[in-house]
Amino acid sequence: MKILLRAALLATVCAAPAFAQSVAPTSATQSGPDSSGMTAVVNGQVITTQDVAARARLLALSMGMNPTPQIIQRLAPQVTKQLIDQTLQQQEINKLNITVSDQEVADAISHIEQSNNIPAGGLQSRLTAAGVPYSTLLSQIRTGIGWQKVLHKVLGPGLQPTPGDLEAQKTALKASLGATQYHLAEIFIPVTDPSDETPAENFAETVIGQLRQGAPFPIVAAQFSQAQTALAGGNLGFVQLNQLDPPVAATVKQMPVGAISNPIRVPGGYEIVQLLDKHDEGNQLQTILDMRQAYGQYPQPVTGGQLGQVQIDFITKFMAKAQKAKSCQDVEALNAAYGNVHPANPGPVNLATVTPTAFQKILASLPLNTLSRPLVEAAGVSVVMICGRTQEKAQLPSDDTITNMIIDRRVQLESEQMMDQLRHRSVILQNN
Repeated sequence: MKILLRAALLATVCAAPAFAQSVAPTSATQSGPDSSGMTAVVNGQVITTQDVAARARLLALSMGMNPTPQIIQRLAPQVTKQLIDQTLQQQEINKLNITVSDQEVADAISHIEQSNNIPAGGLQSRLTAAGVPYSTLLSQIRTGIGWQKVLHKVLGPGLQPTPGDLEAQKTALKASLGATQYHLAEIFIPVTDPSDETPAENFAETVIGQLRQGAPFPIVAAQFSQAQTALAGGNLGFVQLNQLDPPVAATVKQMPVGAISNPIRVPGGYEIVQLLDKHDEGNQLQTILDMRQAYGQYPQPVTGGQLGQVQIDFITKFMAKAQKAKSCQDVEALNAAYGNVHPANPGPVNLATVTPTAFQKILASLPLNTLSRPLVEAAGVSVVMICGRTQEKAQLPSDDTITNMIIDRRVQLESEQMMDQLRHRSVILQNN
């Protein structure tokens, strides 16, 4: 898909915790371990028990668990492992002088809130009320963005597929037309040392138990999956069985739609998958949208995760003009009036590929030539209008989409290799 609404199509760095209404705020004394202690040292950098407790509490809330000291203690081993890996990533980010701007972090927070129907600034207040330092989430987001920049920098020009790479991928995709495709979401829990085996499997069982009780898969995946797809809430997209590890393929083949697997041992760790959908590629119809968007950029971006009076006034004026739009041509004119910051026409849009799901539902039900509600983000506000819908047989993805598929695979492979190298050449001490 070409450029569409930034708020609608971002594969978020992290999804917002789905806080259970029954969870009461917790105090610092409920963190489980002594908050003043030391859990690990990574190349001289200390990870405290307070760091572990804060991240474990965030994870517990994400899965709808009451973050009691016992729960925090149970999650602590896997949380510690993740914090060690993220510390290694942050050290590499610093070494390569990679910077992540406050605006990039603010944009990520804004998308988190939008994707989970949380008002601007609501995420910070919910975390604070639950006894989780807001800095815990900000640090996770900043490291995630920075690590992606590291991988792209290391890969350099070799990241971009050649015309030959593109044609080879197209040939493979053409051969798949008519085969069954499985839409999967995944959570990958690494095992990098034999001593990690039992804790990782126990952690996977805990996660699966909460997922089957209703914890949102994308939120848990974004919090704790170590796969590249964590940046998209674990969404692996439609794949064939021959694209999966054999143990995963054997499991998926037997799963009904909607099911969540048991832990699946694969090279490098444990995989948890959910089967979201399946179809025979080439036989199903797709909904293709002809749509227009208008985007207005604030005179100054949101700071601190909360809309200020400047942004509120801008949105009010923008929507007053937008409400006069009665046709797609009017939306194009509105976008032009605000500088064509984003293209008014994103090109044909396959409804099935639109993310997040909430925005996909809006587009699915929006009547033709009717303006959408305002879509607010950290840098601006947008509206969309559907000009037409057509039903078409499944075709190969666009060249842009296929290119992104190849790039994602390369980035994932590079991430795994770099993390292995960083772990082996680092001095890591743990207080067991």
